[in-house]
Amino acid sequence: MEKPPPSDAAANGAAPAPSATAASAFPFGSAHSGLSQAEARARLARDGPNMLPGAAPRSTWSIALSVLREPMFLMLMAAGGIYLLLGDTGEAVVLLGFVFVVIGITLAQERKTQRALESLRDLSAPRALVIRDGREQRIAGRDVVVGDLLVLREGDRVPADARLLEGRVDVDESLLTGESVPVSKRAAASPGAPAPGEGGGDTVFGSTVVTQGVALAEVTATGARTAVGGIGTALKTTTEVDSGLQRSSARLIRWLTLVALALALSLVLLRWLWDGRPLLESLLSGIALAMAILPEEIPVVLTVFLALGAWRLSRSQVLTRRIPAVEALGAITVLAVDKTGTLTQNRMQVAALAAGEAVFDTADADLPERFHTLVEFAMLATPVDPFDPMEKAIQAFGHTRLQGTEHVHDDRSPAHHYDLAPDILAMTRVFATARPEVYALATKGAPEAVADLCHLPADEREAIQRQVESMAERGLRVLGVARGTWHAPEPGAAWPRSQHDFDFEFLGLLGLMDPPRPEVPAAIAQCRSAGVRVVMMTGDHPATARAIAAKVGLSERAAIVTGPELSALDDTALRERLRGVDVCARLAPTHKLRLVRALQADGEVVAMTGDGINDAPALKAADVGIAMGERGTDVAREAAALVLLDDSFTSIVQAIRGGRRIFDNIAKATRFVFAVHVPIIALALLPALLHWPVLLLPLHIVLLELLIDPACAVVFEAEPAAPDVMQRPPRDPSASPFGLDNIAGGLLQGAGIALVLLGGHALLQFLTDWPEGELRLLVFIGLVMALFLLVLVNRDSPRPAWFDLRDLNRWLGRMAAAVVAILSLALAVPALREMMGFVLIGPSAAGAAAVLVLLCALWLHAARQWVARHPN
Repeated sequence: MEKPPPSDAAANGAAPAPSATAASAFPFGSAHSGLSQAEARARLARDGPNMLPGAAPRSTWSIALSVLREPMFLMLMAAGGIYLLLGDTGEAVVLLGFVFVVIGITLAQERKTQRALESLRDLSAPRALVIRDGREQRIAGRDVVVGDLLVLREGDRVPADARLLEGRVDVDESLLTGESVPVSKRAAASPGAPAPGEGGGDTVFGSTVVTQGVALAEVTATGARTAVGGIGTALKTTTEVDSGLQRSSARLIRWLTLVALALALSLVLLRWLWDGRPLLESLLSGIALAMAILPEEIPVVLTVFLALGAWRLSRSQVLTRRIPAVEALGAITVLAVDKTGTLTQNRMQVAALAAGEAVFDTADADLPERFHTLVEFAMLATPVDPFDPMEKAIQAFGHTRLQGTEHVHDDRSPAHHYDLAPDILAMTRVFATARPEVYALATKGAPEAVADLCHLPADEREAIQRQVESMAERGLRVLGVARGTWHAPEPGAAWPRSQHDFDFEFLGLLGLMDPPRPEVPAAIAQCRSAGVRVVMMTGDHPATARAIAAKVGLSERAAIVTGPELSALDDTALRERLRGVDVCARLAPTHKLRLVRALQADGEVVAMTGDGINDAPALKAADVGIAMGERGTDVAREAAALVLLDDSFTSIVQAIRGGRRIFDNIAKATRFVFAVHVPIIALALLPALLHWPVLLLPLHIVLLELLIDPACAVVFEAEPAAPDVMQRPPRDPSASPFGLDNIAGGLLQGAGIALVLLGGHALLQFLTDWPEGELRLLVFIGLVMALFLLVLVNRDSPRPAWFDLRDLNRWLGRMAAAVVAILSLALAVPALREMMGFVLIGPSAAGAAAVLVLLCALWLHAARQWVARHPN
């Protein structure tokens, strides 16, 4: 049970206090209407958005400069300069013109990625609960303005500097001070704004966290004018941390760049010093080889795929707060979920009451008199305006069934309260009475904890436990309720340190029902078929947890581990115990962190859901922390890597599916990149070594890049999930698109194409007297068509039909049109044809080109079967 924030309540016979009726829109009465929407818009226009200084989006000029600094484009400009020195002005102009074309493509991809990231940042920005036009409403944190009235509750991140008007809160200011002990703030306690960490005062600071309490505050400063805005300069340099794949790809690119430069320099020296070719011509051959070797598409693939993949997940109601989490989704082996709101609808309602031997089913119309006191003290033990759905249900039930009686006390405030603790799973609220030295107590919590506070004999505890088991087997969440009195030894005496220092009378049990979500059984079945084990982690009674697990098909195993049992096990024994358990019950928040670490120590990749402030450590420790977007606290959302915008278990399954699709598509694009570079390298290097005419010039390679870049960054990114994506086990966390099997598959595909094209060129040189330009064009046509075949063959290797043209994504058709356009330009524009050294081919040569394409297709079919038998 989540600890709710303090609020007004009542006690039987208590002295009058300022009212806060249950009908109020917010727990501070109706005196505060807040700003009007028109005034808020005017202030937002005047002061600007409530945002800290941060990294500005990259400008067009900075993007262009970063492109020009890439080795590929430095070599491209060097080749253009060499053409100018050779007097080939037309070739130089076209080559340098392609630089701007590629820059344009890069800008378009960068803007698309930037828009996706900005959309994610807007979704993940903290939200604030404000009072405007007399009603509560949630708005984006960036839209908070000076003068706004903030409603602050436990777990909220304060969106701006503000002054408390009502209430009291404890605030964690460690972000500003480094001090982890929360400081207490009280309305009008000591007006002013003490420095962060000094405590006291009535000022709360933006970006700090409310750890306890509830308050109403008026915003005094926003954005860069807040206390945390003073450290905004450091935030300007803060960037998204690269993912593991991005770091490993950067290392691969650096290594290949060194290899490319070494081989290119060797080729230049060989042709210049050994073959006696002119230096400038030798330099062109070396540049062409280096351009052929460099797989500069890989960083683009990872950046675009991860950013757009995260954006696609957001359309499935899953917000990605940390892009690297996208990688881990496909490797998840254990999904640890809370019951309430994830597996169930989070629509609690009181379903049954038990007092002694008497049991009342709430489906009956009238509440018997003997249950009035039980419901009365359950309400007293609950804030009038609670946050927790279970406590909302208690108040709603009490107001419905006891309305108009003397058992409803919404006009009283507690004098003291005791929160849930790891050793006492119960909460007590203390109220003043008409006699100054006498206080009334109202307690609710886990039945065994409440029974323990009442110091009941063993036989009564056993009777209560039997009743609890009976109610829990129906899937009800059961709470015990007790009342008591405390006589202060003297006026102003200190409150007892523990709830055990009071005397309580056990009143009975409440059974609350939260129906399972109807879509959960099918979603759990998908997890099971995907090899993902679902583990329930809940604070409920074991019988309740077992009943819900059976209803949703989570597990048929009867074994359950409880919080007390967990505390008694050492780490080794806990890991062994968890291998045979799918339900963990009666957990305290601290237990969740230990469970996550135990599963990880046993080799599992763990995703965990959570919503409370106490869940934050476990969410952060999990491989993929998943926070609830609707009912979760700001702290939980900020600790998590993913946020469920609809709190639905089905959305988690969709995220796993999406993560697997993204990783699959990165692997396909990577395999394609390595495959397509092999024939380009071979056609650039081997003719020079064999003293053949040059087959590929820098201009040819640039033209090919106009196909390769979009194929990698657009066509493969848009590929749908494979049909069997949720029927295979999770991937090994150490698996990588740069793994040996995946790269070997690409190299095998490319080697076959290179062999076919070079072999065909050699054979036609020997058998025909076709001119050099005709042979070069024939090979170029074969290479372009083979490039398109490589896209098709790498789309989805497990499919039985290797040319399965069904379910084409829209970009594949556009790429086919681009292939036709490039070949048409090369053939139809005389100037371009001359620059590229082409001569129009006749029918015989066209037939030979068709034969080469067919041989490439047959080779790719065979290589595809090998890839299918050796998946990444």
